[in-house]
Amino acid sequence: MKKFLDLIVNERFITTVVVLNAVVIFLQESGLNGRAMVILDTLCTAVFVAEMVVKQCRQGVRGYWREGWNAFDGVVTLVSLPSVVFYFVPLPFLNTGFVQVLRVLRIFKLLRTGRVFPNLRGIVRAFRMALKESAAVLLGFLLMVFTLALVNCVLFRAQSPEYFGTPLDAAYSTFRLFTVEGWYEIPDAIAGHLAPVWSHLVRAYFCLLLIGGGIVGMSLINSIFVDAMVADNNDDVKEQLRRIEEKLDGLQKSEKEPEDK
Repeated sequence: MKKFLDLIVNERFITTVVVLNAVVIFLQESGLNGRAMVILDTLCTAVFVAEMVVKQCRQGVRGYWREGWNAFDGVVTLVSLPSVVFYFVPLPFLNTGFVQVLRVLRIFKLLRTGRVFPNLRGIVRAFRMALKESAAVLLGFLLMVFTLALVNCVLFRAQSPEYFGTPLDAAYSTFRLFTVEGWYEIPDAIAGHLAPVWSHLVRAYFCLLLIGGGIVGMSLINSIFVDAMVADNNDDVKEQLRRIEEKLDGLQKSEKEPEDK
């Protein structure tokens, strides 16, 4: 019995079950919804529930939920449980859309594969540091998008309501412009409703927005974020260089001592 319980909480075994569940869900969404697929999906979920129960029995409820990865696994497992109920307890009074939403909850079980990636904790720590370092720049960028969205909404609402009909539409279109992808479609749509002189001015205006927000702004954010992400690695390299310098200094001193004698 103890070996069985140890197997339930073994990381390699759980990872194998997660991968198997991913394959089952893929096949189900591809149209293979046979009884075997249902049984396999249910067994995978049962393994996750058993793992959660065994860990809580060994660590205690508070100890289990206090640990970050355990809390993440527990939430993912609990969120995916309702989808299994519909395999065995059909509820015809629920509409199809709601059932589909519950079926989507099964996919959350695959999020557990995140802990398989090497050095994930270090990546998450570096990501948090990068967010803190670039928070002011991100806030400034969002403020710029918000301001330009209001300006564009007032200026071009009549000519292009599909892009600037409301402030939210204008904000999305402005952000889309800054991503550079397909940026020319927006000014062309507006210029088609204007006289030639005004159409050239509109295109020039959006070119300036592209340069300022899309090329300069996004590049600045990317550079600051990436620099903050690798800062932790740079610190490790500096520490290693410092240790090497100390060893070299020690070797030089040891060589000088016999000469002095």
